[in-house]
Order: sequence, then structure tokens, then C-alpha cells
Amino acid sequence: MKRDTELNRLPLADPKMTDAPRAQKRSRPVRVADQIKRWVVERDLRKGAKLPNEAEMITQFGVSKGTVREAMRILEAQGLIVTKTGPGGGSFVGEVSKDRAMSLLGNYFYFKDLSLSDIYQIRKVLEPELVADLAGHLSQAELAELRELAHQHPEPARSPEEEKQQHITSLQFHARLADAAENELMGFVIAFMARILTDLTVYRRLYAAPNKAMWERGRNHQIELVEALERGDGAGARKIMRSHMEGAETMMHAQEMRITREFMSE
Repeated sequence: MKRDTELNRLPLADPKMTDAPRAQKRSRPVRVADQIKRWVVERDLRKGAKLPNEAEMITQFGVSKGTVREAMRILEAQGLIVTKTGPGGGSFVGEVSKDRAMSLLGNYFYFKDLSLSDIYQIRKVLEPELVADLAGHLSQAELAELRELAHQHPEPARSPEEEKQQHITSLQFHARLADAAENELMGFVIAFMARILTDLTVYRRLYAAPNKAMWERGRNHQIELVEALERGDGAGARKIMRSHMEGAETMMHAQEMRITREFMSE
């Protein structure tokens, strides 16, 4: 069978040749999982493609049933394969969703001391270029959604809870822009930055003191940006977003210092 022929060409794991020196210390199931992943990538298999069965993998790799099963569990935990039981069951190529990828990456950065400066260093570079690319290319439905988000809070917050919701809505605006990106890598990074900033806003309580100046500046920039995007003014959109990013960074730092002083005085 064709699949058997392809499987027989699957190279055995050789950490000395295929991985970093540290790979020699990695467990056998992890090395087998990596080989299966490479096999899938080399054959450009897509979501839903069926993988060789357990017996074929045992024969090919020369490892035990337990090793193959552990390798498959590793890949399933990563969201790279899906296992189905019953008639027509087996192991199939899966697809990691954007939300799951962000959650896993967020777990990694959870233990890093990310600062507002770290986040805005990236945002100031990427987001002006994103909107310049999007100008004149958004659908009426996409523009309508952005316009609705920009106008969602016509009055400044009167309580910490309202302030929190305004922060979150503002970041949703940026996430929607990221969703529209033709460059999927750029869109993913920008959307991830918006998610990280949302988390920072909540657990550092940056919303605790309502900030009218931040609300007014952010709202005006978003309204102006939607207009520039609709008329296809890439240069104008870039300028507005750059100003928005620079001002937001300054105000967020001031907000963080203000909240920190309030916590210390309690």
C-alpha cells in the first residue's frame, strides 16, 4: 500500500544528527513524538489526515507499545493529533486553534516579568504597519464592527468596573484589527499582545482609578482611525496608530505608578 511505502521511508530518531545536543537527554517518547511530527510536516498532511496505526509505528520505530502510546499522548496534549474510537477511528492530524496557542504561550510568559515597556516596544512597531496595510481593504462589516467598538463607551467611566470594561473594549478593537491581518504571523503577535495587556490590566488593577484623559484620547484615536481605514488612507492610519501607541504607553505607565502608590498607602 502507498501509505506503508511512505511509512517505511520515515527516518528513525537520531538526536546526534537532527536535534540539539540536549536532545540526547530527552526521553524516547518525546523523540518519537518529534519524528512523527516531522513526518506529518514533510508530507504536508492537513487537518483530518489519518496517521499510521499503532502496530505500524511500533514496527517502524522499533520501540514498545508503551513508548508509541506515550508519544501519541504528547502530541494529543499539544493539540497536534486527535484520537477517535469506534468504527473508522484512529489517530488523525489535528489543528491547534489560535486561542489554544495563545493560552499555551501565555502560560510561558506568565512566569516572565513582562513589563508594559516590553509590550509597547512591539506594539509601536507592528500596529502602525498593520493599519497601513489594512487601509482600503476592510469590508463594510469589519468597518462597522470597529466603529461600534470605538463608539461603545460615549462617556468616561464612573467606577473602576466601568473603567475595566472600557480598557477591555479598547483592546478588543485592536484584536479585531489583528484578525483582519493578511500577514497571519503579524496578526497573531498583535492579538497576543492585546490579550497579554488585557491580563495585565486586570491582575495589576490598572483600571482601579478611572482616567478620563486616557478614555478621551483613546476613543478619539479609534474613531479617527476607522475613518482613515474606510477612505483608504494608509499613511494617515499609520500616523494615528503611532500617536495612539505612544500616548497609550505613557498613560499606562502613569496609571501603573498611580495604582502602585495607592496600594502602598493602604
